[in-house]
Amino acid sequence: MLSESLAKELSNQFNKEMYSAYLYLSMSSYAEGEGLKGAAKWLYVQSQEEMAHAMHTYQYILDRGAQPEFTAIEAPTASFQSLTHVFEMVLAHEIAVTKRLNDVATLAMKENDHACYQFMLWYVNEQVEEEANIKDILSKLKLIGDNKGLLLGLDSNLAGRAFINPFLDDAKMQGGGAVIF
Repeated sequence: MLSESLAKELSNQFNKEMYSAYLYLSMSSYAEGEGLKGAAKWLYVQSQEEMAHAMHTYQYILDRGAQPEFTAIEAPTASFQSLTHVFEMVLAHEIAVTKRLNDVATLAMKENDHACYQFMLWYVNEQVEEEANIKDILSKLKLIGDNKGLLLGLDSNLAGRAFINPFLDDAKMQGGGAVIF
């Protein structure tokens, strides 16, 4: 059974993952409108990943005998200056997510909840890759500058990203509980 404080923090994390999915959809829409279909796809896949994180957290809360709390999801910004601006916002958002995940993991450690701590470690470790990938894209965007041809090349590269749900092998998600797309 989850403690009341961990159930609350995991519910907050669930809601923040839903917001993240919403934010990345907004960014994907911007990229699509700019004719950057590869970036739009990359951001759409990012949104799918955040939804999978939300549903995984939702199921974990239920599996631990608690009920998720649902809160209103804030409207994300829809105003962006450039693709570089979008990815700067993505990096800032992911850095904030990393801090939040670390905070929840620390709470699980303080409460001596080893199962919850292990659950959170997957996310903490995944954030290292997330931030590194985004920094790589940003460094390429900065090198490209105003060169439209190079931007189209990067856009084509970003189109290669595909969503692979990391939780489909989770036996608890097979045949029962929430279905993750």
